Amino acid sequence: MPTTTPRRLAAALAAAALGLTAACTAGGGGDQSGSGPDAGEKQTIEVWHGWSAAHEVKAFESAVAGFNKTHPNITVKLVKDQTDERISNAIRGGNPPDVVSSFTTDSVGQWCQSAAWQDLNPYISKSKLDLNQFPKVVQEYTQYKGRRCAMPLLADTYGLYYNKALMKGEQPPRTFTELTALAKKLTKRDPDGTIRVAGFLPSVQYYEHQAQHLASQWGAKWLTPAGKANFAGDPAFRAYLQWNKSLIDWYGYANVKKFLRSLGQEFESSNPFEKGKVAMAVDGEWRTKFMQEEAPSVDYGTAPAPVPDDQQARYGGGFVIGTVIGIPRGAKHAQAAWEFVRYLTTDTTSLVTFANALGNVPTTITSLGSPQLTLPPQFQTFLQVFRNPNSFTTPPTPNGNDYVVKFQQFVQDQWEPGKVGNLDQALKDLDGKVDEALKLAGG
Repeated sequence: MPTTTPRRLAAALAAAALGLTAACTAGGGGDQSGSGPDAGEKQTIEVWHGWSAAHEVKAFESAVAGFNKTHPNITVKLVKDQTDERISNAIRGGNPPDVVSSFTTDSVGQWCQSAAWQDLNPYISKSKLDLNQFPKVVQEYTQYKGRRCAMPLLADTYGLYYNKALMKGEQPPRTFTELTALAKKLTKRDPDGTIRVAGFLPSVQYYEHQAQHLASQWGAKWLTPAGKANFAGDPAFRAYLQWNKSLIDWYGYANVKKFLRSLGQEFESSNPFEKGKVAMAVDGEWRTKFMQEEAPSVDYGTAPAPVPDDQQARYGGGFVIGTVIGIPRGAKHAQAAWEFVRYLTTDTTSLVTFANALGNVPTTITSLGSPQLTLPPQFQTFLQVFRNPNSFTTPPTPNGNDYVVKFQQFVQDQWEPGKVGNLDQALKDLDGKVDEALKLAGG
């Protein structure tokens, strides 16, 4: 999401911290689908969302306009720029709005477990809503242990961007071996090693090349079936780390750091891919909108992100995450709130209107194929990745994405600089830290 992705990352970090107090909001987790006035009565519902930029707010209002026409008895009061922390505080304080939306799926586990967001299964059952209209990965990130407390509202999907002029006729790589070879071939350096053009920068400090996005391409299982950390137990993490370090060492860590320091902000026109300083990069679908507005002269293509050589059957999938929407515990107009949530997350016209305005992926199978989508040709890759059965996300936990944050910090602060002597022991130690945090959060 163009201007919301930085907030999504901030929300994800906050989710890990909020997870330690999630259990404090427990209680009141029964069926609340019949509470409050009947949906057909005249009433006003209050909806909190995180969008704040003028074009974002306008886009949300446009998506909501259809609901106003179909439900003229329900007045919708929209409150913008609301964070996960404010939402949690309002629920704990017993004065929540009727509908809440969050940019990160990382909070779903704690909200579902604590019953801070209502279980939507009773609503879904009464409405006879078919969940199969959503791709499998979407169904996964909107529930925790069978408790579905959220519905999907647009998604971010990751793939590979490549600069056609810099590629000089080369095809986008399908495997990490091909990516590595091509990255080296396309890199341009000064005699002292200074990077002028990077073929592909593997560092987790490079924008969307976070460990969460790249390690998952190896099919990494972040948690065991018992919900424990799996860094030492899954060889995929070791394979990712070894690939990461080998390419960083080829560049030279000091050269990588120097190149990183020279880069502009991710969400500004100084982005190095837009400036031709990076030949290939993993990024989200929103970048197509940025390219359209900030770098229209750049000839680029998109493709699914690479996979390991021995997992080529998984090629075509990618990392997916999304905005979620739900009904908080204690909502005073729960039945009307559900009508709003159901409409906004399943109505094709509403989803397409919103997706076109923000440059994000709509979240139902029908909307993915809508002829009304007016996005750049390169956007098609992300629609295909999103519906691909090999796409994936990171699992929810009671303390948000704390386990992802800890792994990211390990890679950034210890692994990439070459401070890890015994990788097996380091991963076991990391497992212990994650498991202890999960235990404190009630996991």
